[in-house]
Amino acid sequence: MSRPVVEGAGEKIERLAANINEIFVGTPQVVTLTVVALFARGHLLIEDVPGIGKTLLGVVLARSMEASFRRIQFTNDLLPSDILGSSILNQKEHSFEFRPGPIFSNVVLADEINRTTPKTQSALLEAMNDLQVSIDGKTHALPSLFMVIATQNPVEYHGTYPLPEAQLDRFLMRIRIGYPSVENEKRILKEKDLAARIQALKPALKVDEVLALQKAADEVRVDESILDYTVRIAEATRKAGAVKLGLSPRGALSLVRAARAFALVAGRDYCIPDDVKAVAVPVVSHRLILDTSLYGVAKLDAMEEAVAAIIRTVPAPS
Repeated sequence: MSRPVVEGAGEKIERLAANINEIFVGTPQVVTLTVVALFARGHLLIEDVPGIGKTLLGVVLARSMEASFRRIQFTNDLLPSDILGSSILNQKEHSFEFRPGPIFSNVVLADEINRTTPKTQSALLEAMNDLQVSIDGKTHALPSLFMVIATQNPVEYHGTYPLPEAQLDRFLMRIRIGYPSVENEKRILKEKDLAARIQALKPALKVDEVLALQKAADEVRVDESILDYTVRIAEATRKAGAVKLGLSPRGALSLVRAARAFALVAGRDYCIPDDVKAVAVPVVSHRLILDTSLYGVAKLDAMEEAVAAIIRTVPAPS
């Protein structure tokens, strides 16, 4: 029998989702996966065509928490110091002092992340992996609550720099929003003064509440059978004929983390196989390299289809 992992967890999660849905118009699955990434202490890559709310989703999630937020518009002339910060000479003290950049926030929205150079992209690696940045030989810690939400357009490649595998691996999930339903698109067309509504949106959770839910996700029970199931999925990706590079052990660990958070959002303190299945495609697809002789250009659709096909071949524990 399931028990609440933290007091009022279900009510807090519902309140957060409702806050996002107040502004963002999309499918419930998109909002659920976004919340799962947050509670799993993961970073989120939103990849889809222009004009469907990628940036809006990131902004609304950030504003739904009583947390610091910075948005960075990535361009080809952006420098690492524009993100991380730099040391400035203090003429009165005759010494250098560190001026932190926008990365020192609870939620960082990296808008169109693939429009900046690999050198600037790599400036995020240490921050996303170790919750710290190193500048001028000194290490500076980031906030305990730290999440990068990045967006990119998979259609327009002019003037872009594809994210390398090492950078993609830092994102717990890659999700798509998709075109809205007829009803939702009518709702969007009727929207008035969206900017004012975003500014007026009140936080649903405080930072301490988010941290408590993240800790609760860490404590969700995972049976040996679920671990075996995850390992078999990882093995299947490495042996699939359509895949040149399968899921790494770090990727398998990310799959378990996401499944734990999904179970928490579903109101359970234990994982079931359906939790793993629910997060497998957004967690695994961007970590594989497909055989392009079979799939042509390995676009997002092909990668997601390949992962879904692999999941269907792996028997789940009863």
